[in-house]
Amino acid sequence: MRNPSTRLYLVGFLTCTGLMLCALYFEHFMGLNPCPLCMFQRVFVVAVGLVCLVGFLHNPGITGHRVYAGFVLVFSLAGAAIAGRQVWLQGLPADQVPACGPDLDFMLQAFPLLETISTVLSGSGECAEIQWSFLGMSMPTWMVFIFGVMCLVALQQMFKARPSIFS
Repeated sequence: MRNPSTRLYLVGFLTCTGLMLCALYFEHFMGLNPCPLCMFQRVFVVAVGLVCLVGFLHNPGITGHRVYAGFVLVFSLAGAAIAGRQVWLQGLPADQVPACGPDLDFMLQAFPLLETISTVLSGSGECAEIQWSFLGMSMPTWMVFIFGVMCLVALQQMFKARPSIFS
């Protein structure tokens, strides 16, 4: 019999799948090219989604449930930090925005991985551009909110005596 908490993993997996479908729609049908920070956020959405999928299929006990929630928390915090960095870049005055750098594909081919990650996280001018907004919030602002909700749910599930989606 499935632990009621595993339904939460299914909800998390479906949410991450929906987010990735939206990202692909924005990229391929609306023509919004993702910046390097957006690509890193996608990596963490996929990571959260995969943890949720494995958690759902595994149907763990309480200890395993807390371990999966811990992974969701770590990946969500990392995604929120990257999205937060992009929101900060978008809020800079135009004269303080860093210059645009090489694209992510070039950096991955030309530089070592750690240097590429460091360069991407420092941000560039293309990451400061607001290409889309909804209800007055840019895409990375929405991602900070979404990752924040994931963090809160993961924390709540980690510290409940009996983790469950319904109690």
